[in-house]
Amino acid sequence: MSGILYGVSVGPGDPELMTLKAVKTIQKCPVIAVPHSGADELVALNIARQSVPELDEKEVIELYMPMTRDKAELESTRNEATRKVTQLLEEGKDIAFLTLGDASIYSTYSYIHKRVLAQGFPAQIIPGVPSFCAVAARLNEGLTEAHQPLHIIPASYSGVDEGLSWTGTKVLMKTGKSLEKVKSRLRERKLYEHAKMVQKCGMEGERIFQSLDDADEYASYFSIIVVKD
Repeated sequence: MSGILYGVSVGPGDPELMTLKAVKTIQKCPVIAVPHSGADELVALNIARQSVPELDEKEVIELYMPMTRDKAELESTRNEATRKVTQLLEEGKDIAFLTLGDASIYSTYSYIHKRVLAQGFPAQIIPGVPSFCAVAARLNEGLTEAHQPLHIIPASYSGVDEGLSWTGTKVLMKTGKSLEKVKSRLRERKLYEHAKMVQKCGMEGERIFQSLDDADEYASYFSIIVVKD
């Protein structure tokens, strides 16, 4: 019988925000899969091991998932990661693929999930606390009320200008190196004074910015801006 692949959401950074279901799934799986981009730490693994100390006794496989926009390289590395995963599934091993935040939101896991399902293997998503919800909690305010819409916008990609024109609360994710450009766009649309940011929410080095004046171009990749106008 084939094993099952689980996309386990470990939350934004604070291990106490991991769900009970995520913890139980990790505990029951003999294999733990973690994505890495080369030089970065295994962030999701480090978060999970704080809630599941026995994780270190399990088989851990690292899957190379580079942070690049080269389509050919992305296709190649995702296919290779899928090959490694399906090989273990064929052996009947259940796998917990750890991913930050929620596995359904801008997650590297989603690319493997689709490929595994397409090859006829079972795969399930274990939901978690999305990073922008944790950010709202750290800012100590809600994201929306009543009829107000909520927009999730990848700040480092095209389409930001269109997104900033929408009514309602705007969450700008993947800000990082694009911070200065985002600041300029917010000023142009007179939204700058309505923007707040949290960097590395729930992680070591967390910083809360009530004003973007205090945030510089060296902001972490794990930076999220909330604009409420």
